[in-house]
Amino acid sequence: MLPPAPSDKTATRSQLDVLIRAGLISVLAFFCFQVFQPFLNLMLWSIILAITLYPLQGMLKNRLGIRDGLAASLIILVAIILLLVPAYLMGASITSSVEGAVTLFRSGDVRIPPPNDSIATWPLIGQNLYDFWQHASDDLTSLLRKVMPYVRSGGLRLLSRMAGVGLGFLMFIAALIIAGIFMAYGENGSRSSVMIASRISGPDKGPQIAALCTATVRAVAQGVVGIAFIQMLLVGAGFVVKGVPGAGFLALVVLLVSIVQLPSLVIIVPIIGVVFALEGTNAATIAFAIYSLVACQTDNVLKPLLLGRGVNVPMPIVLIGALGGMVTGGIIGLFTGSVVLAVGYELFWQWVEDSQPNSEPDEKPNG
Repeated sequence: MLPPAPSDKTATRSQLDVLIRAGLISVLAFFCFQVFQPFLNLMLWSIILAITLYPLQGMLKNRLGIRDGLAASLIILVAIILLLVPAYLMGASITSSVEGAVTLFRSGDVRIPPPNDSIATWPLIGQNLYDFWQHASDDLTSLLRKVMPYVRSGGLRLLSRMAGVGLGFLMFIAALIIAGIFMAYGENGSRSSVMIASRISGPDKGPQIAALCTATVRAVAQGVVGIAFIQMLLVGAGFVVKGVPGAGFLALVVLLVSIVQLPSLVIIVPIIGVVFALEGTNAATIAFAIYSLVACQTDNVLKPLLLGRGVNVPMPIVLIGALGGMVTGGIIGLFTGSVVLAVGYELFWQWVEDSQPNSEPDEKPNG
């Protein structure tokens, strides 16, 4: 049997070198990911916030004539104050309410007013709700004994969730600070992102992919988070004017429900029902109900206008990506899911058009 030719030995050695290098690079990438993984969500939030707030920094820098770092610092400082002040007021309100409830229970003067007779006529739940309310009004102590095991277990779960919300809030503050650092070096970061995208997808498509990712993040921030914030302000204003107890907390719940793309009616309708049960049917309660129902429908008007603005993909693609990403990755998945699906959609149609070099490609659907 003849020995292998020198060229065959060289080819085999070259393939072995490639495999060894690929293996070493894979091991290095794995360990780098392991080290970076605890900070992954924090850095993702920082990048998302930096991309969303960067146009505001440019506007502020041009109008005030200040440097990038100072403009970014000013934006982040104002944002942190806007977050900390309501959080402090809400914490103080919850603490005061808990202390008042504990004092009231210890005094033994807890009284629940009897229900309105009209509640019994409500469909489906009216009679059961009336009986439960009447029982609480007649003998609150025995009712508390029955529900106390459920209240205790639910309270423990609520405390654990509140602890998680507190940690998430602190992480968001840290992400804001890091986002300010990113914005201070925004031009360098923009060039770096274009270079990375060009290295991955080529010099012709790289800038387009980078611009698409940036526009998608901003569109989701405006079309999902921005609309939810507007809805919270409108609904919360109605709660405050009507004097609904815990209006600030309920408005925050509306914000969270809107961000996760659930209808805010699940919060507003029960509140309207309670207001009618306590105050009866009059001009004020009817006006409150109409205003609240109209306010909770603002997302249906604003979402088609804001969600796909500036993005060269159909709005349903962005919305499906945001919803699917939220299901799989939580709130941050709103952004990552929409970006991934938008980029995938764009690359797919580029591949389709590139496969027809000798014919006029059909225009891709753009909503």
